[in-house]
Amino acid sequence: MDVHSTLRSEAAVNITHFVESLDRGGLERVVIDLVRAQRDAGYRCQVVCLFEAGALAPELVELGIPVLSCGKRRGLDLRAILRARQCLRRHGTQILHTHNAISHYYAVLASRGLPLHRVVNTRHGMGATRAAAQRSSRGRSWRDDRLEWLYGKSMAFTHAIATVCETARREFQQRADLPAQKILAVPNGIHVDRFAPASADERQRLRETLGVPEGTRLAGFVGRLTWAKDHATLIRAFGLVRERCPDAALVLIGDGPLRGELEALARAEGVAERVFFLGDRNDIHALLRGLDLFVMSSVTEGYSVALLEACASALPIVATNVGGNAEIVRDGANGTLVGAGDPAALAAAMTGLLANDARARAMGRAGRDWVLRHGSFRTMAQRYSEIYGYDPGESQANAPHAPACPAGIPRTDDRVT
Repeated sequence: MDVHSTLRSEAAVNITHFVESLDRGGLERVVIDLVRAQRDAGYRCQVVCLFEAGALAPELVELGIPVLSCGKRRGLDLRAILRARQCLRRHGTQILHTHNAISHYYAVLASRGLPLHRVVNTRHGMGATRAAAQRSSRGRSWRDDRLEWLYGKSMAFTHAIATVCETARREFQQRADLPAQKILAVPNGIHVDRFAPASADERQRLRETLGVPEGTRLAGFVGRLTWAKDHATLIRAFGLVRERCPDAALVLIGDGPLRGELEALARAEGVAERVFFLGDRNDIHALLRGLDLFVMSSVTEGYSVALLEACASALPIVATNVGGNAEIVRDGANGTLVGAGDPAALAAAMTGLLANDARARAMGRAGRDWVLRHGSFRTMAQRYSEIYGYDPGESQANAPHAPACPAGIPRTDDRVT
């Protein structure tokens, strides 16, 4: 069944997507694509950001889709809750779709007593796996524990929890005291038609931009420069790759707090002149078409949009076997999976594909064929439409009610300035 025909039957439905922000990232890209699909299908959508709107917000504003900011500050910010409540009321929200834990908790608080038909939360990550990785690298703070506790309490006021891959669904089900039918896997999707296999002109254009010779073999990674993506292991692996493939170069697309540290590591490894930090870019689709290989070194992932985009660009992939990566990268078919934090294994897999054009091209074709069938945003939007299950004639007896607000939050609809 076509997603747009299904969604148009619900043309009067008002949806609020509640996020932390619309800064650059995979979660934010998924939300934007989902909102655009729902808008095109006839839904009336808005996006409410708990913190600030973020760099990607103009994409929706230009389409006439409201993006509102609550401006949350540190701690339990009652003013942000009031702003969120006003946003929900003024939109006449019927479906409240929240994204990740802190957004969900605040949205549930703000929705107290409102006549919502459905509350749906999407967990864009691996939950316990991510927490374990945080503990091993920098320790788990009391704030992490408090957030997890608050999120658990808010589950009582939630109709459905969507995870972005089957691996995450199984893990969350094992540790959550919730009915199995309440937890559903909804894999992310992308606009596959925005991406295409490389052309000779695009490959040469990227090499000219980087100032490297025409025959340079380019491996690349798209992701924020944070601990979770483990660029340090990738840079160390690239040092080993250069010993075997001296004509190789590494392209890192994305920015983040570890940029200075990673640039210093590239210098220490003796590869700084062949590692290119491109920062945040709006032309990722064009950059991917100039690569020979996509590499992901993450220590934790959900269901990676970057991997879907690499598949759509017909790139062979080397990725760590974490989170939902194995649901996208089928080892030996469209890429190679390796253990996380292992520079030698990562380097061996990269070298194997950079040195074997025929195998790399075959993997790239297999990845694109797969994503055309399974990785479309239309499939994702259809699944969420089914979860919303809106029926205007249904009794509101089964609609969720938000928990009582903390003392000090008014019960009136006073204007928030």
